[in-house]
Amino acid sequence: MHQAKPLPGAARPLTDGERDRLESLLDALPAPLEPLDLCALDGYLAAVVLQPTPLSPARWLAHVHDLEGRPAPAGTSLAALQALVKRRHAELAQAIDLRRWFDPWVFDLAPAAPGQATNPSEVVLPWVAGFSAAMDLFPAALTRIGEDGALEALALLYRHFDPADLDEADELLALIDTLEPVASVEEAVEDLVRGTLLLADVTRPQRRRTKQ
Repeated sequence: MHQAKPLPGAARPLTDGERDRLESLLDALPAPLEPLDLCALDGYLAAVVLQPTPLSPARWLAHVHDLEGRPAPAGTSLAALQALVKRRHAELAQAIDLRRWFDPWVFDLAPAAPGQATNPSEVVLPWVAGFSAAMDLFPAALTRIGEDGALEALALLYRHFDPADLDEADELLALIDTLEPVASVEEAVEDLVRGTLLLADVTRPQRRRTKQ
């Protein structure tokens, strides 16, 4: 996993143990629930933060334990799960609002065969898929991005999809075709952060302080 130093004064980040606990809680949710996995959850939360109008926690939390938003079966407690998710959301929100580096929850994959290079897109795709899921569920950000011509920033993230999955996004595909191939997992992770922060300039612009 790729990590950087925590932000000074940042919201209390999850420890490795707490992140493992969150993953266990997601994995333990009963059928028929289909929760986001840990990487997809992180991308999902980043896209939630990018919404032009902040969403109520109840709206976005409903899709954490089940992407379709189905309620948990009777007797299933979500309190511990949601508490950890809210902390990660707060950490991402602070970093994105300050336009500071954050650590995407991205995990290296073992090569398919000895000596074979890892495909950077395969490593970051779960994160991007979670990001895209939130954008589809809450389309206000995508609308703002399209209106402001910020598809170049979105291309940094969506280039990791199979082009067939973007067959109705001709303009976006054309922009993706202009990008240099990603040479490493580190570069792909950097693009996740860079793309997210560039999109924040459009969907969550910072207010300029006026001199007194």
